[in-house]
Amino acid sequence: MIERLQALAVRFWAWYNKFYALNLTIAAGLFLLQIVHLYWLTTDVVLFRIFGESFFFSQNPVGRLLLILVDYTEIPALITTSLVYINSIRGRGKNVRDILYLLFINAQWFHIFWITDEVVVEIFGRTGAFPRWHPLVAWAAIVIDYLELPVIYDTIKRVLKLRLEAFRRDRRIP
Repeated sequence: MIERLQALAVRFWAWYNKFYALNLTIAAGLFLLQIVHLYWLTTDVVLFRIFGESFFFSQNPVGRLLLILVDYTEIPALITTSLVYINSIRGRGKNVRDILYLLFINAQWFHIFWITDEVVVEIFGRTGAFPRWHPLVAWAAIVIDYLELPVIYDTIKRVLKLRLEAFRRDRRIP
C-alpha cells in the first residue's frame, strides 16, 4: 500500500513539474482573484469599523455577484498555491520563505472554517446575531486574510520570472 502511494506521488509530481508553468499560472491567477475579497474586507469591514461607513459597492448586484464568485475560488486557490510551495520545498529544500508562505496560505483554513467573514462582520456589530466576541478575534481573522498579500505577490513574481526565462530562451539565436 505504501509503495503504491509513493508511486502515485512520484507520478503526480512528475506530471506537476511537466506542466509547472500552467500549474503556477493557474495558482497565481486563482490567488490573484483574492484581491477582490481583500478589497471587500478593507472597504466594507475594516473601514466600516473605523469610520462607521462602508465604502464597498454594496448596492451594485454585479459587485456582490463578483464577490460571491471570488469566495468560491478561495479553496482551489489555497490548494493550488500550497502545491506551488510544497513543490518548491521538495525541489530546493527547506527554504524559510517558502515554508513561511505555506504557513500563511494554510492559516486561511483556520479563518475559513472557524472565524468566517460573517462572524467577523457580526463581531463588529453589524446585526448583533452572534454572541459578543472580543473584537481581537475579528482583527485576528482580518490579519490572517491579509497574509495572502505576500503570497499573491510572490506567485505573480514567479509567473513573470518563468515567462521572462521562456521569452529569453525562445529569443536565443542558434
